Amino acid sequence: MRPHSRNVLAALESRDLELGLDLGSSHMLRHWRYGRDAHGVAWLLFDKMDAAVNTIDDEVLNELADVLRRLLPEHPSGIVIRSAKRAGFCAGADVGRFAGRIDPAEAEELVLQGHRVLDAISELAIPTVAVIHGHCLGGGLELALACRTRIAVDGATFGFPEVLLGLHPGLGGTVRAVGLIAPVEAMTMMLTGKTADAARARAIGLVDVVTQERHVAAAVRDAVAGRIRPPQPTLRAKIERLPALRGFLANRMRAQARKRAPEAHYPAPYALIDLWETFSDRPGAMRNEEIRSFAALLASRTAQNLIRVFFLREALRGMGETGKPMTHVHVIGAGAMGGDIAAWCALKGLRVTLSDQKPEAIGAAMRRAAALYGKRHVKSTDLRDALDRLVADPRGHGIARADLVIEAVPERLELKKALFESIEPRMKPSALLATSTSSIALRDLGEDLRNPGRLVGLHFFNPVPRMELVEVVAHEDIFDVTFSRARAFVRQIGKLPAPVAGEPGFLVNRALAPYLAEAMAMLAEGIAAPTIDAAAEAFGMPVGPVELADRVGLDICLAVADLLRQNRGTPPTPGMDRLREKVARGDLGMKTGKGFYSWSGGAPRKGRAGNPPADTADRLILPILNACVACLREGVVAEADTVDAAMIFGAGFAPVTGGPMHFARSQGVEDIVRKLMELVRRHGPRFEPDEGWMSLNS
Repeated sequence: MRPHSRNVLAALESRDLELGLDLGSSHMLRHWRYGRDAHGVAWLLFDKMDAAVNTIDDEVLNELADVLRRLLPEHPSGIVIRSAKRAGFCAGADVGRFAGRIDPAEAEELVLQGHRVLDAISELAIPTVAVIHGHCLGGGLELALACRTRIAVDGATFGFPEVLLGLHPGLGGTVRAVGLIAPVEAMTMMLTGKTADAARARAIGLVDVVTQERHVAAAVRDAVAGRIRPPQPTLRAKIERLPALRGFLANRMRAQARKRAPEAHYPAPYALIDLWETFSDRPGAMRNEEIRSFAALLASRTAQNLIRVFFLREALRGMGETGKPMTHVHVIGAGAMGGDIAAWCALKGLRVTLSDQKPEAIGAAMRRAAALYGKRHVKSTDLRDALDRLVADPRGHGIARADLVIEAVPERLELKKALFESIEPRMKPSALLATSTSSIALRDLGEDLRNPGRLVGLHFFNPVPRMELVEVVAHEDIFDVTFSRARAFVRQIGKLPAPVAGEPGFLVNRALAPYLAEAMAMLAEGIAAPTIDAAAEAFGMPVGPVELADRVGLDICLAVADLLRQNRGTPPTPGMDRLREKVARGDLGMKTGKGFYSWSGGAPRKGRAGNPPADTADRLILPILNACVACLREGVVAEADTVDAAMIFGAGFAPVTGGPMHFARSQGVEDIVRKLMELVRRHGPRFEPDEGWMSLNS
């Protein structure tokens, strides 16, 4: 037995899981361990070799088929499948097996192999039981659905995240899910990728039993003995399965899907709805069509680009160093950004002290924190603990004890430098000093510090709870350990660290600035705001530039634009005068209820979009690409993949493109440069191609 397996089995036993296995005679393959308990039940422990979590790939499925072939002649009284990993049952398919699968026939054969194994499990005459702890996602949930009974350990979570990869379930999950629970409930899980906890899964009939770990063995005995009866179809499920209602429900699902993702960019939700509407009353046909549909989606450019985005996310996560975690963070500035940073850190388990010159600002931040925790459905005990960790500290006593001090005061160089001068002597020697500046060069901020090596930039994006990216900003004098610890902190709080150099605007704001500025130029030309936004959204951006400016705050957009122009010497873009006028009037966007749009309930009131000029999308998107190339050339970011990841997770750049640099290469660098030169001819020198395009092409 390999040492890893001994450790895992010992861990299982330490949690009072009484399998009753004869460990001396049990068998171990690369990814599965199996044996029989005293009641003749065969236990299959999923323990993927050299991996912290279980994922499904060809080898895992082939071994599972081999285990079944070995066990069935021994006539076990039942079969139990569970995980030997602490993290959970299964995180889904090994996404790496999907990358580069652009031949639909090859993709179809890949899916068909998995179907054969899970179909064999579902057709067994003996009881089959999935025991699920931790995460049970994607292909892992499809494996569990192939079993007759599902026992969830309290704390388990269930979901179908395939839609995030441009896919839908492909191992029989579409058929089994809509056949087991109310179809709209099942379709909503598959269409959104949202997870359900164990209690919710039991309530909707996705699992049969929720129990504690110490009661698993007894629950398994009940399942094998037939004492656990599956829940009967609810009235809702019966109604939703009526053929007369299927078309109506499908159209309603399509309407909801359009609010989240246009079909032109994200075909998977619509393919799934078509699959259910057409075949749900014929499970065999639906199974066959699921295979074909999944294979076609997998081979599409959309899915391959979204699979690329998955690996970009993993690469960023890997940039977060491991080491001793932070325990105490002090945040200075209780405004929208500082207050949300403090609230998020407290939610993630850190002790947080929050100071501000205005006590009422701290009170408002505390109220926003409680509202945030409520929106995230935090359990009452966890909410209490998070609020206990978030401490109002008007006098800044926490500065002396904090491992990390984050300033989030207004974006004025002299204000920040004066603050640093007052707090640096109060910080403990090992503490890091972080600035949340979005555009000021760190060399300027740190020039008067006694110890500039511990200064680092942590540029969060608004809204902090939703935006995953944090730019971790270096400068010439930063210590390596500072940069490393800062990236580790970002990972500790569940965000994605993007290492960037401390030039004005860093990467994301510098690349977004010309996007927003060009929208101002278009407005000055008389192109309507909804028309501009619609052109950007048709490209794949989550919101258009005018709406984005309103959401960020027109005062912030103007301040960043002015700082970048001062620091980089770029000429003003036509149309900025109108932005300046709105700021002067106090029309700052969503936060004041009026900007370029009027706002109500967090949503803009827009008129109908017209037909934009033919080059509208190029005018908006190509300057982003041009700025990204300049950042690569100047060393603001080390690699093109980091640019793509940061722009997707920090700016919402159309994920379906795989990122700006990937998009440029897929379109052809020569073609992008040609289009930029055409824009120079039509609209002026602000579109001049950066010299970095030459090296990108090579």
